[in-house]
Amino acid sequence: MTATQSSLRSRSMELLMAYQHNPSVVIRNKLVRLNAGLVRKIAHRVSHQCSEPYEDLEQIGYIGLIRAVERFDPTQGCAFSSFAVPYIRGEMLHFLRDRGSAVKVPRRLQDMQKEGQRVRLTLTKILGHEPTDAQVANALGVSLYEWREIKIAAKNRLPLSLDAMVCQQMDAQITLGDTLPDTHYQTLQRLEEDRQQLQGALNQLEEKTRAAIEFVFFNDLSRKEVAERIGVSPMTVTRRIQRGLEQMVALLQPQVLQTDP
Repeated sequence: MTATQSSLRSRSMELLMAYQHNPSVVIRNKLVRLNAGLVRKIAHRVSHQCSEPYEDLEQIGYIGLIRAVERFDPTQGCAFSSFAVPYIRGEMLHFLRDRGSAVKVPRRLQDMQKEGQRVRLTLTKILGHEPTDAQVANALGVSLYEWREIKIAAKNRLPLSLDAMVCQQMDAQITLGDTLPDTHYQTLQRLEEDRQQLQGALNQLEEKTRAAIEFVFFNDLSRKEVAERIGVSPMTVTRRIQRGLEQMVALLQPQVLQTDP
């Protein structure tokens, strides 16, 4: 890891910890800008596996990054980049799912549409403004009518079967089924998020209170056994557990997002 990368990760973690204590829009936007490279990297990779424009994928990816920032717990010892990737990529795949096609566009037209996107970007840089359809068609060496037909074919797609191919490259292909959300994975992801939140709240409790809750609910010990282990009475164990659970409920209450003036 370079010194620059280390500095960026350190700065990112500082902001994540600050956001946890004060979830403001200003801090969140700083984190998004700081981690924008992660979104661009994933968008670039996904754009080479489908026909959707890189710019659209990038914008969708920022939604996933924001969700990752809002749900990340810096006290769990997990790298933010590892935590954020599934959110960013997941948003892009959901976007591709919603854009899935039922009319299979011929491969030649798909290739021409991709080439047209590249030509449009190049002409925009050269001309300083968005090129006309005629200029794009001329650069591609096709008629204006054919280019407009290609655009319509790419735009007006309907849902395909789950086995239908959404896009393909030499070494990769994505079917519509691949882009559908995996409900089992989503359930596991929600459970993992809940576990992290519970563990974070548990870690903030006083030591003996935390131990009492862990022994009773995680290790299935009786109040009496717990009392012997932590050196208090069974009644005290009960009170500690009740107070600890109340504190955890308060800690887990949704926080209202504060907007900095």
